[in-house]
Amino acid sequence: MRIVRDTLYMDPADRGAAAVIGNFDGVHLGHQAVLDHARDVAKQDNAKLGVLTFEPHPRQFFAPDAPAFRLMNAEAKANRLAKLGVDVLYEVPFNKALASLSPKEFAQEVIVKRLGLCHVIVGADFCFGKDRAGTTEVLVNLGKELGFGVTIVPLLALDAGEVSSTAIRTALAEGDPQGAAAMLGHLHRIEGTVIRGDQRGRDLGYPTANMSITGLHHPKLGVYAVKVDVLTGPHKGTYGGAASIGVRPMFGDNIPNCETFIFDFKGDLYGAELSVALIEYLRPELKFDSLEALIEQMDKDCARSREILADG
Repeated sequence: MRIVRDTLYMDPADRGAAAVIGNFDGVHLGHQAVLDHARDVAKQDNAKLGVLTFEPHPRQFFAPDAPAFRLMNAEAKANRLAKLGVDVLYEVPFNKALASLSPKEFAQEVIVKRLGLCHVIVGADFCFGKDRAGTTEVLVNLGKELGFGVTIVPLLALDAGEVSSTAIRTALAEGDPQGAAAMLGHLHRIEGTVIRGDQRGRDLGYPTANMSITGLHHPKLGVYAVKVDVLTGPHKGTYGGAASIGVRPMFGDNIPNCETFIFDFKGDLYGAELSVALIEYLRPELKFDSLEALIEQMDKDCARSREILADG
């Protein structure tokens, strides 16, 4: 998959796609349904399948001090879209200039002039342009005026209700990764680079791979059974494990992070890219009376995680 970040000076070969427009946070089943429609359109138009998204997320741009809300970072989103067969991902920089464009200016400048899209595909709740003034009806009319096709896809609903990034965030905040996965169509993952921590886990007999979760929506803090994909480096592969997401209350006040103990693993993962999939919530974070009590609980956590992973 090609990733285009500079949409002002882009390769002509990357222009002309049939593209879905949206933020695609989580790349959930609703997003995938829109992509399925777009795939058919691209085939009919003999065009590349594209996704037009924004970095940073517009919500992050307009409210930079609000609590973190993203389900996945840009890299995780790109990885998921590549797996779904997207040919070209347009990561349009979201800034003051872009936010000030009227719906017609957005269509003229971004859809037509920069990207030359032959067709755009959006969900039924799509809004665009300054103050979100552009509706799907406006988009259809602009497509007729400016020469690009438009397809509007109905919103997807499951038995439990409408699929949305908000509903997925709620499930994760409640410690229900399985409910989140049902809406995502895949396991919720935390992806990033392994960074150096305090190395306390090594001293406890449980060396962990530490990852930042800054900027991401926090699932319910606690311990999870996880599946770990090492994406880069000499130890590439899939492993089982147990992860603690939280502030490590045994050791003072700390910034929340993700610490993963990988079963039956020996090796150096510093600097490697990891993808940690949440399988099942085991317990909340606790402050124990002693390190011995903490180690005893970690033994139980890992044993339970192995059982869950063995059961599939």
